[in-house]
Amino acid sequence: MPRRLHYHGGSAQKIVIYERLRDHLPRFLRRYVLHFETAIEDAVSTFGSELPHGARVLDAGAGEGNYKHHFSAQRYCGLDLGIGDSQWNYSALDVIGDLSMLPFRDATFEACLNVVTLEHVKDPALVVREIGRTLADGGRFLLIVPFEWEEHQQPHDYFRFTRYSLAYMLGEAGFTDVSIAPVGGFFRLLSRRMLSALQFFPGFSILIGIVLFVPAALVLPLLEPLDRRRNFTLGFICSARKGACLERTPDTSKK
Repeated sequence: MPRRLHYHGGSAQKIVIYERLRDHLPRFLRRYVLHFETAIEDAVSTFGSELPHGARVLDAGAGEGNYKHHFSAQRYCGLDLGIGDSQWNYSALDVIGDLSMLPFRDATFEACLNVVTLEHVKDPALVVREIGRTLADGGRFLLIVPFEWEEHQQPHDYFRFTRYSLAYMLGEAGFTDVSIAPVGGFFRLLSRRMLSALQFFPGFSILIGIVLFVPAALVLPLLEPLDRRRNFTLGFICSARKGACLERTPDTSKK
């Protein structure tokens, strides 16, 4: 799993816990336990495989560029402001830039992905409009956001999103064919919170946390069929297409 996802907030103790989960669990169990990360990786992989050869792809908020390998057949461009995490290496970025004022002409790209990044910008609706502006008509957009997730990359953590806020922003930005899917429901969420509790048990006391929380965390996802509405979820995976041509949003900050 990319470090970008496993380090999605939390302390050094928590990072070590997820490192151990990633490195020591069998692949099938890793996918079962780290459901959110797995769903994101699968969505990005599918997105890349469905794009035409040579398509221009913008990774808006690319971080360390952990998704670049999914777009080896396309013309990939990774952009980030490079301030989210002091421990990350941003040297592989193609462009250092602000998502709210993308340094590209209209209709530059055929596709864009924005993965667990929108919560870190101060005006997410503006960012969605800017992405729409830089996409060609019919261009594809993959947007992944958290809903019930702890604060991370402090102090650059500003928002959480419901499916209705996402539908509104995408519609206002001129996107069509919008699909918004929750990543797990109540029992997946509760399972993840059980695993997150391990960060509060330092040293050998973590054995207490393992005994108390890990068995329940492994059983709870089996109850997922009981939650049909999925109002409790870790986040949403959204897909959409660019509709009518959008103009750059005017900068009124100096007026």
